[in-house]
Amino acid sequence: MVRCIKLQKELPGLDEPPWPGELGQRVYENVSAEAWKLWEERMTMILNEYRLMPWQKEAQKIVAKAMDDFFFGEGSALPPDYVPPQAKQ
Repeated sequence: MVRCIKLQKELPGLDEPPWPGELGQRVYENVSAEAWKLWEERMTMILNEYRLMPWQKEAQKIVAKAMDDFFFGEGSALPPDYVPPQAKQ
């Protein structure tokens, strides 16, 4: 269980750090599995929008910066009345 920095509540965490290095450890310690799913959707959009190849160093730098901003940057906390979208049926 982690106190999710993105969703502002106690939720199940990730099984392991999802990214190498210090950023991956920060995400592992502060981000819930639910918030990580939100990030995966955002990351896919970023990769597609900028036509990035995830195995390239420059793309990894861009994704890491976007991830850091998404979870820990300004506005990382959602408003207290935020309700996550319902799962697609």
